Amino acid sequence: MTIAHSGTQSPTPSPLDLAADPAELTAALIDVESVSGNEGPLADAVEAALREHSHLEVHRDGDAVVARTQIGLPERVVLAGHLDTVPLPSADGARGTVPSSWTEHDDARVLYGRGATDMKGGVAVQLALAAELTRPNRDVTYVFYDHEEVDSAKSGLGRLYRNCPELLEADFAVLLEPTDGTVEGGCNGTLRFTIEPTGLAAHSGRAWRGENAIHKLADVLEVLAGYEPAAIEVEGLVYREGLNAIRISGGVAGNVIPDAARVEINYRFAPDKTLEEAQQHCRDLFPGHDLRFVDLSPAARPGLDRPAAAAFVAAVGQEPKPKYGWTDVARFSEHGVPAVNFGPGDALLAHTDDEHVTADAVRACHRALKSWLSAE
Repeated sequence: MTIAHSGTQSPTPSPLDLAADPAELTAALIDVESVSGNEGPLADAVEAALREHSHLEVHRDGDAVVARTQIGLPERVVLAGHLDTVPLPSADGARGTVPSSWTEHDDARVLYGRGATDMKGGVAVQLALAAELTRPNRDVTYVFYDHEEVDSAKSGLGRLYRNCPELLEADFAVLLEPTDGTVEGGCNGTLRFTIEPTGLAAHSGRAWRGENAIHKLADVLEVLAGYEPAAIEVEGLVYREGLNAIRISGGVAGNVIPDAARVEINYRFAPDKTLEEAQQHCRDLFPGHDLRFVDLSPAARPGLDRPAAAAFVAAVGQEPKPKYGWTDVARFSEHGVPAVNFGPGDALLAHTDDEHVTADAVRACHRALKSWLSAE
């Protein structure tokens, strides 16, 4: 496998062997550097490998690849994963670099490398299933997309929904983000907004001639300090909300009454609310203040009441959990496709220089999804 480092264009990689052990296929994927913006060589390799299988209809949009079975079954599901990774570690010798490396630890075979957890292990499982499930019990759409680790405006999944939404129509979706092999249903939504009161500048020795903008945040901070986050049950999963100040600023000098102040607030909300309802909740908390929303991402319902979801949970054999963070399951949910997160590896290792996944975790994920989708 030809290796390239971050900031260079990768040469054409060796062909991917989709019949290989999914853990070894994970290593092959890691060996193709695909930092966001440089997904092209890996997308080329994925597309070429999928086109070798006549039971799949393959489409390419930029550096996103979609492969679908077209059996005509009454139910269709999506398996989705992103091809890109965050940049490689800057420190020489860090284990998160390419190429991949294997080691033995506590009788487990462990694979190190950028993307091992987030999320080339999941992508390897997708590819293996796409090749071997020629007659699944549900029609399957396999989605491999670019630009997940950067600004959401660049998202390859978002672009697919703009350019060819018909390719993503389904009854249920599984995003193979790392969850340590546990089903994490839906996700919390997240929004950020600022409150920016104004005042009147004056010399602090004659403070009565000014109007202190920072003091006008007193009631805002009081609300935040006293806010009790809700725990809200949605389809049997309990999501924990949160409302927190994440930045605050104001003041220009030690002897000046500040005429401007700014607090930025993050609200994480359960999937019982739409974006609009979440925004209104925030407005109701801070009457008399203008709220300027700077980031808006909807929550996603888990869809565990769908037949496909129930069969999936049974195949995994574990109680599902809520997803507290935000993932691309929200993009599916926004378009009427309930979705869950399920993939190999510990999410806490994502983006770290120690990023790794065990061979057994990748194989277990593959077995669970194959059991769910196999006709026999």
